[in-house]
Amino acid sequence: MQRKSFTPLLLVFGLATTTPIYAEAQERACGSREPINIIKDMWPALYACWTPPPGSTGFALTLVFSIRRDGSLIGKPQLTYSKSNGDEILKRAFFASVLEALNQSLPLPVTDSFGGAIAGRPLALLFRADGEAKPI
Repeated sequence: MQRKSFTPLLLVFGLATTTPIYAEAQERACGSREPINIIKDMWPALYACWTPPPGSTGFALTLVFSIRRDGSLIGKPQLTYSKSNGDEILKRAFFASVLEALNQSLPLPVTDSFGGAIAGRPLALLFRADGEAKPI
């Protein structure tokens, strides 16, 4: 069974990580209501519903957004980075797949304490279609 690899980029509380954290979609079921109490458990919840469109290997985009203390989205996610080939239809499909994944995974089932800690803070996610899975 081929697994997909996803790399989240963390920008929480104004800090950026220099080493990517790898999250596997298979670690958590799409739409799981298992409570999230720490930042490293948030990324698999967001990636669990994402499947990049066929032919998008090498595509990437970063969205910056914030959530409320109840795990729901504040405003609209902002696209801050994208990498793709010139195929406009495939670019749109890739972007739509990321937005659909967010739509399916939000609101996040955050605990009260974790929701209070991250509410309103900017979060950045790098969605990258790598093709072959990388070991964790």
